Amino acid sequence: MNIVVCLKPAPDPKRWDSIQLDPVTKALKREGIPSVLGHLDKRALEEGLRIKEKHGGKVAVMAMAPPAAKDNLLEALAMGADEGYLLSDRAFAGSDTWATSLVLSRAIKKLGSFDLILCGSYSLDGSTGHVGAQLAEFLGVLNVTQVAAVESITEGALRTKSLMERGYRILETLLPALITVNREINTPRFTSLLGIIEAESKPLITWSAADLGITGDEVGLKGSPTQTGDVFLPEMKRQVEMISGEPEEMIKVIIRKIRQAIG
Repeated sequence: MNIVVCLKPAPDPKRWDSIQLDPVTKALKREGIPSVLGHLDKRALEEGLRIKEKHGGKVAVMAMAPPAAKDNLLEALAMGADEGYLLSDRAFAGSDTWATSLVLSRAIKKLGSFDLILCGSYSLDGSTGHVGAQLAEFLGVLNVTQVAAVESITEGALRTKSLMERGYRILETLLPALITVNREINTPRFTSLLGIIEAESKPLITWSAADLGITGDEVGLKGSPTQTGDVFLPEMKRQVEMISGEPEEMIKVIIRKIRQAIG
């Protein structure tokens, strides 16, 4: 099995109060904010590693991110991935999900043949849930979303259990395919000291826009059909009403007021 896991390094949630927006483009200014792998990214990688351990093959991890994201790919290599690819170029800055999916698709095609691509159902920061489906469309492969379990892999086919609004569905999908995973699929393994040591000797390659045959008009703000119009905090106003009396009487008053408010 040739497996590709797409990762999205995102600003560390512990530092979100320090994030600023570019006043013109409304894009995130990531300078000085460390990036981390989200919980769904790690679950996608964990599932890829489990499939590899059961069926053989290799796992490549890939991310479109600034140069500092090498540390995040090293973490993925330490978990057990075989090789890493960082797609990094100033031209990629400001890319929306469409342009991001284009970059990832070009890189995956450059890698060659693949059997399965795994992504998190959504990223830690944008949380749009678009990239997996768009990437599958660029690659021309089948796409299964919200996968909670990979039940089996047979010759040329994948059987999955995926989350629906009122339950689950079981699908059998021809390979190659792309799946996006949710938090139910597994619990990621801990990174061992040996894994950290081994990660330093594994291939970690950086590809630019030129390496992927991508022009500036295809990515960044120019190549993004969707762009942020504005970002603001809504004004919060609350009306306070003090209620006094015995607890039983106050409860009755509160219930009556709730009923009045909802009609």
